[in-house]
Amino acid sequence: MGKRLLDLALALAATVLTLPIIAVTALLVWGQDGHAPFYHGLRIGRGGRDFRMIKLRTMVPAAEGAGGCSTAASDSRLTPLGATLRRYKLDELPQFWNVLKGDMSIVGPRPNFRSGVDCYTGEELKLLSVRPGITDIASIVFSDEGEILDGSTDPDALYDAVIRPWKNRLALLYVERGSMALDLRLIALTVVALVSKRAALRKVDRILERWNASKELRRICARSSPLPPGQPPGEFACR
Repeated sequence: MGKRLLDLALALAATVLTLPIIAVTALLVWGQDGHAPFYHGLRIGRGGRDFRMIKLRTMVPAAEGAGGCSTAASDSRLTPLGATLRRYKLDELPQFWNVLKGDMSIVGPRPNFRSGVDCYTGEELKLLSVRPGITDIASIVFSDEGEILDGSTDPDALYDAVIRPWKNRLALLYVERGSMALDLRLIALTVVALVSKRAALRKVDRILERWNASKELRRICARSSPLPPGQPPGEFACR
């Protein structure tokens, strides 16, 4: 209940503060091609329930039918404005409405597509025990996801190999050890990461150290070397 009240208070304040930015940006998105400025993507929430996640549209119309789920920085489906919105995470601002509706929390594992959830291992299914979030530890560590996938001939396969395993390990740690104090800290670190990702990663490492996270996971989250492939937590389900 405390987390939900915190979500409501922060989401309401954020909605009021960011409404002018959303309004102006929505007009710019509509003006570039005359199509709806908002994207309502089907995602999986707590308990495996479907919901529509709201974002400012960053891709050309009907982009979902023209490629995979993962998006590289140079994906041809991205509009010029959309690439900028993604770089500064402005496309995520409308998701505060999802928080107010109860579909999401401000902090929690990022919501996945049905195809991704269908491939969860037994361990990863624990991620569906909490509301998905706008941000979490993995959102900070892998904020450059588009750049990691850039140049790949199969971004979805590369995501499954070098991002998903580590991302879900971090999300599972959050599910086990999350608290309101941690939520406030991760919200602050998300803002810090926009200015200095290196500073945010140092703070993330301190959190992982207190959690007795493995040296391997801490090394991955330091992002000082290329990401190696990993195995999904638990028994392998499907690609």
